[in-house]
Amino acid sequence: MCSQFPQQKHHRLARVDIYEKLPVPFGLVRFGVAPDHPEVKNVINTFTQTAHSDRCAYYGNVTIGKDVMVKELQRAYHAVVLSYGAEDNRILGIPGENLSGVYSARAFVGWYNGLPENRDLKPDLSSETAVVLGQGNVALDVARVLLSPLDILRKTDITEGSLAAIACSKVKRVWLVGRRGPLQVAFTIKELREMINLPGTRPLLDPGDFTGLGDVIKDVPRPRKRLTELMVKSALEKPGEKEASRWASATKEWGLKFRRSPLEVLPAADGKQARGIRMAITRLEGSGESARAVPTGEVEELECGLILSSIGYRSLPLDSSIPFDPNLGVIPNSLGRVQGAPGLYCSGWVKRGPTGVIITTMNDSFDTAQSVLEDLQTGVLNLSNSKEGFESVRSILHSRGVHPVTFSDWEKIDTVEVARGKLTGKPREKIVDPQEMLQLISH
Repeated sequence: MCSQFPQQKHHRLARVDIYEKLPVPFGLVRFGVAPDHPEVKNVINTFTQTAHSDRCAYYGNVTIGKDVMVKELQRAYHAVVLSYGAEDNRILGIPGENLSGVYSARAFVGWYNGLPENRDLKPDLSSETAVVLGQGNVALDVARVLLSPLDILRKTDITEGSLAAIACSKVKRVWLVGRRGPLQVAFTIKELREMINLPGTRPLLDPGDFTGLGDVIKDVPRPRKRLTELMVKSALEKPGEKEASRWASATKEWGLKFRRSPLEVLPAADGKQARGIRMAITRLEGSGESARAVPTGEVEELECGLILSSIGYRSLPLDSSIPFDPNLGVIPNSLGRVQGAPGLYCSGWVKRGPTGVIITTMNDSFDTAQSVLEDLQTGVLNLSNSKEGFESVRSILHSRGVHPVTFSDWEKIDTVEVARGKLTGKPREKIVDPQEMLQLISH
C-alpha cells in the first residue's frame, strides 16, 4: 500500500476486543474450509496465539446489530473494524429453485462442517447423479466430499451426522457446470489435482472442450496456464498405467460441463422433488477473464435429483446506520476506511466482495490494520477522550440478557470436542448445537 508513513507492524498500547456471533471462534476456517484440508486450518494456531495476548480479548455469542449496535460499539471504542464476511448466497433466480433436492453449496458446506444454522439440513442423497452449478473451489470441495471414500472422511473433523448421511449416499456421479469455458474456471490447480487423484473416481472430460487450447494459453498468466495444462493433459493424453488401472476400477465419476447456463429445475411427477435441470447452451463472446456467455438458443436437459448451487456469496448489511452498497454487496470504503464514518473500518469479503482464498483475506486485513495505525499516527483517531471498551459493552449485554463467551470458555468446548473425536479416531467431533456449547461452560 502506498503511504507517506512507514509501514507499522503493531502499536504498543493498542487493545483489541473481538466479537463473534457464535460461541466458538474461527469463522470460515472452522465452518468453510473442507474437512479433508486440515493443513489449511493451521492458521487457527496464529489466531489462538493472538487471542492469548493480554491485550486481546474474545467475546463470542454476541450478535452485532442485535445484541449490541455498531453505534454503541463506536461509543465504547476508538476504532471499530467490521469483518463479518458474506453470510448469504447468490440465488439462481430460475423456476424450480425451491424444489426439494436443490440446496445452496453454502448450506451444504455448513451442514458437513457443523455450522449450527445448517445442522438440520438433511440433504437428499438418494440420486445417483448430482449437479453442482459453479466451477470454483467451493464447487470442487462439495464434489470431493460427495465422492470421497469413507475411510478418508472418517479421519477428518466432518460432523458425525453428515458422515452417517454420506455413508448411505447413492451419489455416484457429479457434474460441475459452468456458463463459460475451460479458460474461465475459478478453481485452483491444487483442488483440481485432488479431484483427478481422488481414489475410487475417474474424471469425465470431453476432449472436444480442450482441443487446441495449447496454443491459446501461451500468453496467459502462469497459474492459469498450469491449471489449463493439467485439464488438457487429463482430457487428451493417454493416462499412465497406474492411473489407467485406477480409473478402470473406479465406481464413481465426476466431470466438467462447460458453456451451460441453468434455465429451470425440472420437477418430478409429484411437483415437489427435483428430477433434473434444463440448461441453455452458450457460446463465448470475447476472450479471457472478460469473456461473456451468450445463449445460442439450444437447450439441454440433465437428469439429476441433487442440485447444489455454488455461484457465489454475498454480504448483508449489519444495521441501518452502516453505509452499504447492495449491488456490490460491500461496505463502501477506501483502503478499509468506511466512507463518511471516521473511526469505522472494514476488512475481508464485506470490504472487497467474496473472492480469493484465506491468504488473500489475511493480506487484505493487514491493509485495513495499516489504515487504522496510520489514523492513530496522524491523529484522525482522537485518543484524548478515554473509552471504556468492553466494560461499557458488558453492561449493555447484561441489560439485554446476553452472556458473552470468553476464549477460555471456548477452550473448554475445544477440549470436549477433541476428546469426543479421539474416541472415533477423528481430530475432533464438532458440537453443532449452540445451546450444548453454552451448557458445557455453564452459561
